Amino acid sequence: MPLLDRDLRRALAYVTPYWRRLALVLGLSLVSTVLALYIPYLSRLLIDRALIGGDSSVLVRIILQFAALTAGSFVLNVVSGLVYTRTSAEILFDMRLGLFKQLQRLSPRFYADMPVGQIATRLNADIGEIQRVAAEIALAWVGNVIFLVGSIVILFRLDRVLFLVSFGILPVALWALVRYRSRLDAAVSAVRDRSADVGSFLIETLLGMKVIVGFNAQKREADRFRARNDAFIGALTSMRRLTYLSGGIPGLLLSAGSGAVFLVGGMRVIDHKITMGTLVAFIAYQMRLVWPIQALMGLYASLASARVSLRRVNEILDAPLDVVEDAEPVRLPTVRGRVTLEDVTFEFGRGTPVLSGVSLDIPPGERLAVVGRSGEGKSTIADLLVRQLDPRGGRVLLDGVDLRRAKLHDVRRHVMVVDQDPFIFNASIAENIRYARPDAPDADVSAAADAAGLASLLVRLPNGMHTSAGERGRALSAGERQRVAIARAFLADPAVLVLDEATGALDPATEAQVAAGYEAVMRGRTTIIITHRLELARRAERVVVLEGGHIVEEGTADLLLEQGESSFAGIFAFR
Repeated sequence: MPLLDRDLRRALAYVTPYWRRLALVLGLSLVSTVLALYIPYLSRLLIDRALIGGDSSVLVRIILQFAALTAGSFVLNVVSGLVYTRTSAEILFDMRLGLFKQLQRLSPRFYADMPVGQIATRLNADIGEIQRVAAEIALAWVGNVIFLVGSIVILFRLDRVLFLVSFGILPVALWALVRYRSRLDAAVSAVRDRSADVGSFLIETLLGMKVIVGFNAQKREADRFRARNDAFIGALTSMRRLTYLSGGIPGLLLSAGSGAVFLVGGMRVIDHKITMGTLVAFIAYQMRLVWPIQALMGLYASLASARVSLRRVNEILDAPLDVVEDAEPVRLPTVRGRVTLEDVTFEFGRGTPVLSGVSLDIPPGERLAVVGRSGEGKSTIADLLVRQLDPRGGRVLLDGVDLRRAKLHDVRRHVMVVDQDPFIFNASIAENIRYARPDAPDADVSAAADAAGLASLLVRLPNGMHTSAGERGRALSAGERQRVAIARAFLADPAVLVLDEATGALDPATEAQVAAGYEAVMRGRTTIIITHRLELARRAERVVVLEGGHIVEEGTADLLLEQGESSFAGIFAFR
């Protein structure tokens, strides 16, 4: 229960800023409820005074009252509904924005562990459910409770015998609700998980469609899709069955109570113990009473669904952050580009450190190559330099400032990483390059594209720089995507540029052109080239070799090659 309380408080925190508008909606709903509460009572007056009493003036007056109350309730409901629709949409966005910001703070390790389909489901369906319950529950609870209490008071005053008959079945209905409520949580959670499994499967297979077709695996993947969908249907059916039982059985019991009222009430009218108008009014109130009782019972199902969604969303909101900005960060308005690793150790929880006691000093303006076999921690260094990760031991410094003390915005402004498989947005090539600097003039964008070796490509394209890159850049080749990403980094004008196998998909001639481009763009600034290409290593002023989590060699490429038994020579022996 304390966990539930905390989760509900977190959800309601998004509602609190809109309390004035919600209070207006609540007030309008209350007035509408009071008006609706009086309408059934008019039926008693209509029958006893107007129809049986034969008074036409009372008949006209009651009809006018009925019309006025109905119209007034309708107008209030429309106004409150419109205000609530806008408010709930804004609450929904705030909740999604909060989760989106948390996702921006999480490290690559989080995304390696949680499938994209799961994240998308929590960002969309689960937050939508939380917003619906958090924003509606107070309004539904108050409105239905007021109508329920008011109706009970009126029913008691109309006839106590019928009142006891009507509500005698209520404890049994509540027992039926509680019986199935506890089983509903697990069923809702299973539906959400199976739905996310379907979403993850679709995203993964769409991205891997070329592989699926290439290995003639279409039928196999269709069967896997069917299996996941069958699991979803099974979970959904189970949840619906429990939902019907938790809401339908109490409803049936309440309907049975209504039948008893017809029987007993009819006998009391025949025995002249109550008037026909009283019976009609009583039945009218009772029929209207079934809905708020069922709605209040249904809140349990809504709460069960919201609890599941809250837990799923909070798994992301409570995910530990690998990188946290210092409470009073050091600003880095300008950076010369000195990069220092002091006894840096990092491991992914696999038992063996990826980096172990690595120390390295890169003076401003140096062009350094980092080489090593796969899995030796080269890309980990790149992630450490932009604080996607923090070292488990030691320090990473930029111009002598520990990155953990520096302002994150400044670090990522001055240090730029381009990796082997860069992300390209579904936008034009120009928009992808300009993403680094949205206000950059066209001339700067073109200069960055030329330096990245894109000039020959842009000449061939029908719309040049304004050609769409397609979804995830699929309209471009792997090498073209890399060059667009390099151009984007050039436009950012960083003090430190890290190229993590960023030219791996390029042919030697284009790679040489790109290398000449970054040498020109980054002249006087620090460039770190993580590579398996010997020619790129030769263009560097210094090479460091990673092996077993340590720096085992350093020097120029030609000097290391001369040492026939060196690790560097072994890496390039078969290239």
